[in-house]
Amino acid sequence: MLEQLKEILSNKLKVSPEAITPDATREDIELDSLAVVELSLLLKSELDLDVSDDDLLEAETVADMVRLMEERSAKV
Repeated sequence: MLEQLKEILSNKLKVSPEAITPDATREDIELDSLAVVELSLLLKSELDLDVSDDDLLEAETVADMVRLMEERSAKV
Protein backbone atom coordinates (compact mmCIF):
# COMPACT_ATOMS: atom_id res chain seq x y z
CA MET A 1 0.00 0.00 0.00
CA LEU A 2 2.85 2.39 0.72
CA GLU A 3 4.16 2.00 -2.81
CA GLN A 4 0.68 2.55 -4.27
CA LEU A 5 0.24 5.69 -2.18
CA LYS A 6 3.71 6.90 -3.19
CA GLU A 7 2.85 6.41 -6.85
CA ILE A 8 -0.39 8.39 -6.57
CA LEU A 9 1.20 11.17 -4.52
CA SER A 10 4.19 11.54 -6.82
CA ASN A 11 2.53 11.01 -10.21
CA LYS A 12 -0.84 12.65 -9.67
CA LEU A 13 -0.21 15.20 -6.92
CA LYS A 14 3.42 16.00 -7.82
CA VAL A 15 4.83 15.24 -4.36
CA SER A 16 8.56 14.55 -4.38
CA PRO A 17 9.00 10.74 -4.09
CA GLU A 18 11.99 11.22 -1.77
CA ALA A 19 9.79 13.12 0.69
CA ILE A 20 7.23 10.30 0.96
CA THR A 21 8.37 8.23 3.94
CA PRO A 22 6.22 6.48 6.54
CA ASP A 23 7.10 9.12 9.14
CA ALA A 24 6.44 12.10 6.87
CA THR A 25 3.56 14.35 7.90
CA ARG A 26 1.12 16.03 5.53
CA GLU A 27 3.07 19.24 6.10
CA ASP A 28 6.36 17.49 5.22
CA ILE A 29 4.96 16.45 1.85
CA GLU A 30 3.10 19.74 1.40
CA LEU A 31 -0.32 18.15 1.16
CA ASP A 32 -2.91 20.84 1.86
CA SER A 33 -6.60 20.22 2.50
CA LEU A 34 -7.53 20.59 -1.18
CA ALA A 35 -4.88 18.03 -2.15
CA VAL A 36 -6.28 15.68 0.52
CA VAL A 37 -9.71 15.89 -1.13
CA GLU A 38 -8.09 15.09 -4.47
CA LEU A 39 -6.19 12.18 -2.88
CA SER A 40 -9.43 10.77 -1.52
CA LEU A 41 -10.95 10.88 -5.01
CA LEU A 42 -7.84 9.32 -6.54
CA LEU A 43 -7.84 6.47 -4.01
CA LYS A 44 -11.39 5.72 -5.09
CA SER A 45 -10.78 5.96 -8.82
CA GLU A 46 -7.33 4.33 -8.94
CA LEU A 47 -7.61 1.69 -6.18
CA ASP A 48 -11.36 1.49 -5.49
CA LEU A 49 -10.77 2.45 -1.84
CA ASP A 50 -13.29 4.57 0.05
CA VAL A 51 -11.13 6.72 2.31
CA SER A 52 -12.80 10.01 3.16
CA ASP A 53 -10.90 13.26 3.05
CA ASP A 54 -11.93 13.81 6.69
CA ASP A 55 -10.21 10.56 7.67
CA LEU A 56 -7.14 11.49 5.63
CA LEU A 57 -7.01 14.90 7.31
CA GLU A 58 -6.93 13.16 10.71
CA ALA A 59 -4.00 10.99 9.58
CA GLU A 60 -0.86 12.56 10.99
CA THR A 61 1.69 10.68 8.89
CA VAL A 62 2.00 8.79 5.64
CA ALA A 63 2.00 5.58 7.71
CA ASP A 64 -1.40 6.60 9.14
CA MET A 65 -2.70 7.09 5.59
CA VAL A 66 -1.42 3.64 4.62
CA ARG A 67 -3.14 2.16 7.68
CA LEU A 68 -6.44 3.75 6.60
CA MET A 69 -6.00 2.34 3.11
CA GLU A 70 -5.30 -1.13 4.49
CA GLU A 71 -8.35 -0.96 6.75
CA ARG A 72 -10.56 0.06 3.82
CA SER A 73 -9.17 -2.65 1.54
CA ALA A 74 -9.84 -5.29 4.20
CA LYS A 75 -13.53 -4.32 4.19
CA VAL A 76 -13.93 -4.94 0.46
